[in-house]
Amino acid sequence: MLKSKKLSKFQEIKHGFFNRKGGISIGTYKSLNCGVGSYDTKKNVINNLKIVCKKIETSPKRLVLLNQVHSNKCYFIKKNYKFKKKIKGDALITDIKNIAIGVLTADCVPILIYDKNRKIISVIHAGWKGAYKGIINKVIKFFIKKGSSPKDLVAAIGPCITKKNYEVQKDFKDKFIKKDKQNKKFFNIIKKKTYFSLNNYVYSQLKKLNVKNSEIINKDTFEPKNNFFSARRSIHNKESDYGRNISVIMIN
Repeated sequence: MLKSKKLSKFQEIKHGFFNRKGGISIGTYKSLNCGVGSYDTKKNVINNLKIVCKKIETSPKRLVLLNQVHSNKCYFIKKNYKFKKKIKGDALITDIKNIAIGVLTADCVPILIYDKNRKIISVIHAGWKGAYKGIINKVIKFFIKKGSSPKDLVAAIGPCITKKNYEVQKDFKDKFIKKDKQNKKFFNIIKKKTYFSLNNYVYSQLKKLNVKNSEIINKDTFEPKNNFFSARRSIHNKESDYGRNISVIMIN
């Protein structure tokens, strides 16, 4: 489990970016696969989620996850939230104590945000589609609606695939540049191949929204030595499926 230096300063919250170590799954899913949508056995995934909850000192019944769809939909968890309810979307926000909110990734960007003044937390699953569709903008605007000031927000951009391993097609690049010419800086062309920096794109979006207190945890999920699940690496290795990493935040 990795922690953000910035978020670790606040004792009133618990958080973690979990890699694939410390679970009970086997084979392709070895070992801490938290992917409810993977083909791993349901029993293994449930037990892995219990391990995660124990680590951040909460009950699995108090963990809220999403049915992630690469959208810009975010949800505010209120006091009367029914824990068995399935939510379709890609970001969660809450100000309720002892509710852990999490996202699953396997190359996409997990983002944890904390308002140190209003005591509100958020977790975002930002794949390129969600980031492109403005999920970060939507979440920050929701914080502001709740009375937050961007200067009080602390954001941690978790482990994801980095530029050197994220090859994209020309039409992908064109799409981003058409949206904003400034996006050109997130692309590199090496030996006629185009590469995209998703985590820097996300970081710049936070900066544009005046969330200046943010950091990138620079661990590439594609690199096997870092011990993260990676969809792209699994496809490259011709594996039929892949596990999911979990990132979690909670107010004590």
